[in-house]
Amino acid sequence: MLGVGNLTQSCKLQKSRVTILETSDLHGNMLPIHYANNQPNDVGLSKVAALIAAERKKEAHVIVIDNGDLIQGTPLAYHHARLNNEPMDPMVLGLNYVGYDAAVIGNHEFNYGLRVLQKAVQESKFPWLCANIVDAVSGEPFLGKPYLIKELPDGVRIGILGLTTPYIPNWENPAHIEGLRFEDALESAKKWVKFLKEHEQVDVVVVSYHGGFERHLTTGEPTEPLTGENQGFQLCMEVEGIDVLLTGHQHRSIAGVEINGVVIVQPGTAGVTLGKVELKLSKVDGKWRIDAKKSELLSVANIEADNKLIELVSVYEAKTQEWLDQPIGKLSGDMLVKDPMQIRLKDNALIEFINRVQMELSGAAISNTALFDNVSPGFPSDITMRDIVSNYIYPNTLKVIRISGQDIKDALEQSAEYFELTLVGEVQVSSKFRDPKPSHYNYDMWEGITYKLNISRPIGKRVVQLEYEGKPLDLEASYDVVMNNYRAAGGGNYGMFQDKPVIKDIPTDVAELLAGYIMERGTIEASVNENWEVIWD
Repeated sequence: MLGVGNLTQSCKLQKSRVTILETSDLHGNMLPIHYANNQPNDVGLSKVAALIAAERKKEAHVIVIDNGDLIQGTPLAYHHARLNNEPMDPMVLGLNYVGYDAAVIGNHEFNYGLRVLQKAVQESKFPWLCANIVDAVSGEPFLGKPYLIKELPDGVRIGILGLTTPYIPNWENPAHIEGLRFEDALESAKKWVKFLKEHEQVDVVVVSYHGGFERHLTTGEPTEPLTGENQGFQLCMEVEGIDVLLTGHQHRSIAGVEINGVVIVQPGTAGVTLGKVELKLSKVDGKWRIDAKKSELLSVANIEADNKLIELVSVYEAKTQEWLDQPIGKLSGDMLVKDPMQIRLKDNALIEFINRVQMELSGAAISNTALFDNVSPGFPSDITMRDIVSNYIYPNTLKVIRISGQDIKDALEQSAEYFELTLVGEVQVSSKFRDPKPSHYNYDMWEGITYKLNISRPIGKRVVQLEYEGKPLDLEASYDVVMNNYRAAGGGNYGMFQDKPVIKDIPTDVAELLAGYIMERGTIEASVNENWEVIWD
């Protein structure tokens, strides 16, 4: 039987609830549309904003965090960064309007250079957190704030630490990250989580990490090369004191999972879902403890977008649409994408055109490029800027690097891993390029060489023909090859290209190069020389 003192004590037991909401990899998606044709699409911050407002009506304590890759990815974002940068960044305007508590730097934040990034940061009414990207001289976090403390009215102290994948120097234009040092996210987490617990006396540690998971969430088996690009599993297993891990970068949809007692979430890309973590706490012996925690994803499907936010960005959008509808030139022939798999199985006019432009503008005799995703429409007969940016969706530049014949063969073998055959002999995308996220952009197609890939052969032995100028490619010789800066730096785990001599650097965005090339000629011709194909037995 409870005594009076015990009864009084139990009645005074304090409880608290907090909701943490996460967006990640919005990639410039503000409006719920497809920019290729302006048709409706269940994406975007304007829809996410409505979900966040609904959550705030339900709960007293709501914290909202963006986990990175915010300011790049759509024509709206591109047009602002390159052609209309004087006004406030439209995505920052959106986060300000919604009332975000913090944002984390993503790898694509650097795509337009430090000036554009620093301007966006200065325009933000919230702090940008990044503990492991530091000034190369001082060692201080380059944006000043490694973490944020949120103290609720009931006294619960929540520490939010920002981390970013340190693999960025493997992809990014060196001029865009000059003066910065990218430290290991795991080591940085160990340092700062301990600091938050011991010095800031926080009750809850939230790590918002622009990175994903390098291992299977339940078995712990590696799911990719352990390069340090993604360290989410390691963070959960090796850093003591993390309660919540918000993730991104891989564009995966993850919720309802804990790793080593750490609740995790990852909300896909483009604002298709909002990540939600609920914490229930109680105060015991003067200290707050977490009694329960769970994560889920809230879909924006059938959610009406926030019309006020749409109105706020309407001027940006009008200018973007006007730019997208600018006529560029005409096409004679067929460069439409009707079946993405067919585009990747045999030489085609769209890929050949992009490669030939790269070769002509760079002077290189060999080129490679990719069909970046499965929604690339190709070019119609009347080409506009919309068609250019709908097909070449990244702000890549070009580099000519000097590599060996063996490097070319190794790269082709890696691309050949894109395919696998089903039990009934049908071609499909392999699990390596499908999981944990589709990475169609890592399958390259080449011009300037002649080759065949036989995907019935074992991995690593699929290049069955490889010639240059009518003769077998000399594996010992050197060749100058033009490719985008992401690939030239070894992006997509093409390590054979890393640290190779740069013969020429063309710093203009490829989308601009393609547009300029077409405008200069007025009409382009579709052509296919059938220099490569994928075969199987």
